[in-house]
Amino acid sequence: MKSNALKNGIQNAPHRALYHALGLTEEEIRRPMVGIVSSYNEIVPGHMNIDKIVDAVRMGVAMAGGTPIVFPAIAVCDGIAMGHTGMKYSLVTRDLIADSTEAMAMAHGFDALVMVPNCDKNVPGLLMAAARLNVPTIFVSGGPMLAGHVDGAKTSFSSISEAVGQYNAGKITEAKLREYECKTCPTCGSCSGMYTANSMNCLTEALGMGLRGNGTIPAVYSARIELAKHAGMAIMDLIDKDIRPRDIMTEAAFRNALTVDMALGCSTNSMLHLPAIAHECGIEIDLDIANSISAKTPNLCHLAPAGRTYIEELDEAGGVYAVMNELDKIGLLNTDCMTVTGKTVAENIAGCINLNHDVIRPVENPYSETGGIAVLKGNLAPEGSVVKRSAVLPEMLVHQGPARVFECEEDAQAAINAGKINPGDVVVIRYEGPKGGPGMREMLNPTSAIMGMGLGNSVALITDGRFSGATRGACIGHVSPEAASGGMIGVVQEGDIISINIPENKLELLVDEAELRQRMENFVPKTKELSGYLKRYASLVSSGAKGAILN
Repeated sequence: MKSNALKNGIQNAPHRALYHALGLTEEEIRRPMVGIVSSYNEIVPGHMNIDKIVDAVRMGVAMAGGTPIVFPAIAVCDGIAMGHTGMKYSLVTRDLIADSTEAMAMAHGFDALVMVPNCDKNVPGLLMAAARLNVPTIFVSGGPMLAGHVDGAKTSFSSISEAVGQYNAGKITEAKLREYECKTCPTCGSCSGMYTANSMNCLTEALGMGLRGNGTIPAVYSARIELAKHAGMAIMDLIDKDIRPRDIMTEAAFRNALTVDMALGCSTNSMLHLPAIAHECGIEIDLDIANSISAKTPNLCHLAPAGRTYIEELDEAGGVYAVMNELDKIGLLNTDCMTVTGKTVAENIAGCINLNHDVIRPVENPYSETGGIAVLKGNLAPEGSVVKRSAVLPEMLVHQGPARVFECEEDAQAAINAGKINPGDVVVIRYEGPKGGPGMREMLNPTSAIMGMGLGNSVALITDGRFSGATRGACIGHVSPEAASGGMIGVVQEGDIISINIPENKLELLVDEAELRQRMENFVPKTKELSGYLKRYASLVSSGAKGAILN
């Protein structure tokens, strides 16, 4: 055991003295030391129940003969951080979480780790840490929120965001807006659609790093507590078998995760996080891989915001394993991959049938023959850009329109709210990328306003920033290179025609090449006065096309 180097022998008596100061018995000191990384706090709805999950994990570890020891990880609520300076501090926490977890685990010599995240940056941050540390590790999330209900229909966080746009357009009353406000998010848990948190928790199952149900069992269900106990017990088996994260998170496993991503219709943020996690494993994922996998992967689920079903219904239909079983029917998965169950993917998904063909379409009858995410390239995004294709209305898959150019999210939001965006326009928001933001803010408020005001079938939005998983519509993010790095998005002018062709994976600025050359030769990117962590982050971060990793 790794911890023996800290526990055994005369020379380690000072260490043992400090273990006794913690109240550990001789028996506990002799057992494997299992660090439990708790993302619990009282500001993130997806994390307010994690104390209960951690208690259940502790019990599972102890039942199986280990010594559980809890330490914390920070978490930002993207919903609360949305639309103001706070959102600059969301993506950047992914690296803080990875770094601080690495520091704690290395400093204290844990034999294994149980990661207990839930929301957007905690899951990838802790997966990055798991890859770096490469000690036996298992994940168990806090679980998804139940859907809300308004007028007999289920709702999620995107519902209240779009209701604001409906109110501003005079389509609903203030009383109805208040009803959405009070009923949209009825329980603890990660917001109830296939947003970023739930996307990453589901993909943790697909990667093989979480037990069945990790991504889908609702936060308020007692089955979530049982899952946490089983995770605590399973980590002891992983120690015995010496199965480590890099044994599980192989190149084949990442291909499996990308395939499941396409079938589920996950958040575009997965195109930031999977490359970053893979990078920590020594594996490089080029965004072009996403299109090649998407081309052969049917989109089987239309969960909110793309459709009207929710994570609780995906769970009832058989969950991630049922989706994987559908994909395996046409040979799209590598089922020999090892997982935290100590079994292969093939063994895990055997018998996990699809129980609801309205929630999980059979492979013979998909929503589309191609996957839920597309990477677009062209002169406007030579390194790539990302769109959630499954959440785009059919009439917006191909679109041309005049650019409406804004230097930040707030300016675009003000124009949308003031009714200054017209049908056919292409809203361009720049200087919101990893360096330019810095922090690559999510653009849920402007995209929700466009949808809520009834412009979703005629207006597109492109940005070098990114989108919330709650975003739907012709919204193209991660445009790379970003404006702050000298990308062509920085020289787009008001009225320029922009061409979007999602089926052909193209994003083009239709301006004469000589004119574009002149603009680029004269282009000096704008800079911002920065301080503190954001200044350090902006100096180190790579492009969105490379996962916004720190160099």
